[in-house]
Amino acid sequence: MHKKQEAPLSALQAYIPEGTEQMVMEYLQQYKVHLTITRERKSILGDYRFGIHEKNHRISVNGNLNPFAFLITLLHELAHLVTFVRFGNRVAAHGKEWKAVYGEILHRFLLAGIFPEDIAAEIKSTMHRPAAGSCAEDGLMRVLRRYDPGEGHKKLVEELEINQLFRTDDGRVFKRGNQLRKRIRCIEMKTNKIYLFSPVYEVIPG
Repeated sequence: MHKKQEAPLSALQAYIPEGTEQMVMEYLQQYKVHLTITRERKSILGDYRFGIHEKNHRISVNGNLNPFAFLITLLHELAHLVTFVRFGNRVAAHGKEWKAVYGEILHRFLLAGIFPEDIAAEIKSTMHRPAAGSCAEDGLMRVLRRYDPGEGHKKLVEELEINQLFRTDDGRVFKRGNQLRKRIRCIEMKTNKIYLFSPVYEVIPG
């Protein structure tokens, strides 16, 4: 299996919530988007590359996300595309222009009644101040996680006890430390190096 695969239009409905296909396809077709579904990437959930020299705009989204997280990540990247079309490279990547565009797109999907009440409420509370990273608002991440299938063996770093051991997907073992301002201080057991984890990073309790 290739690391990336282009999403056939007919297969897209397997990744997004029921009833959103037409709205999503309108954006993809209007802006001639080359959509790629990738394997899990820990550092990012999605990515956008603008089209140059008559090439299509390119968006990639992690294929392991639940349908609601996949859709929100895709909308985040579409907002980058629309912002680029309107303003080019003259504005900041996550500046006020992008936030306004992202808010417009989210509002349209909220009006369609697609999201469950808990996700809709969280989106409304953060819609006018979206974080730079896809699904980066901790509150939204916690709510979206409720819709992940079969992840009962995993926990968020913030759910662990102080000094509890845990493993990351690459097999490294850490010990959970104190909560800092926005991150949790953890020690890798093999090297004694200190790492700062997002409170909503998923790990395997040791």
